[in-house]
Amino acid sequence: MQHKYASPKFFYTLAGQLTPWAAMITALLLVTGLYLALFVAPADYQQGESYRIMFIHVPAAWMSMFIYMMMAGAGAVALVWNVKLAEIFASNCAPIGASFTLLTLATGSLWGKPMWGTWWAWDARLTSELILFFLYIGYMALQASIDDPRRAARAAAILALVGVVNIPVIHFSVEWWNTLHQPASVSKIGAPSIHPSMLAPLLLMSLAFTFYFFTVALMRMRNEILERERHTTWVARVLDPES
Repeated sequence: MQHKYASPKFFYTLAGQLTPWAAMITALLLVTGLYLALFVAPADYQQGESYRIMFIHVPAAWMSMFIYMMMAGAGAVALVWNVKLAEIFASNCAPIGASFTLLTLATGSLWGKPMWGTWWAWDARLTSELILFFLYIGYMALQASIDDPRRAARAAAILALVGVVNIPVIHFSVEWWNTLHQPASVSKIGAPSIHPSMLAPLLLMSLAFTFYFFTVALMRMRNEILERERHTTWVARVLDPES
């Protein structure tokens, strides 16, 4: 039997209860992470102070891939089990993921200029990240081009699943090809090659971005649920409790 929170009606209430907590955790993690990143972590012995953009760039890059996988996974659930809530979640992942991907590209360009002497290079990691941005844009454009939300969700889910092949390309590009981009420092096997004073704010910022994603996703999903279910009795009661 389908769990009651897979129903938009019950999920709407649950999301309303979770959103304030997720927002508070986001704010706490963000403030702590930024403080440690800007005032506690020492300057890098090679890059000086300019490396601090890493505390935005790296978590944003992680989130760009994480959100895409969440979007594609939700799309698969919607295709196989026809779960409306999975469709709503997937559609609301796309603009958030696109924003993180754009932030990744922008901060990477700012970081690359002093390190590589250029704002952009057709490096394997950068190029595959740019392709990810286009996948997000294509997903949203495809959805917007189809009037029926259910058909739009199914078509977009297929596109998202096809695009999943780009995720391992992004992740392993620095190992498969000789690129300008530095190799992994945190996720490699064994001890991370990054000092704990730098690793702590990096992980905190990653958690902050993760909670931010879920906070915004819950808020957007509540709005879309009201839009999709606007003709139902329970939405009428939510919008006009005195009716």
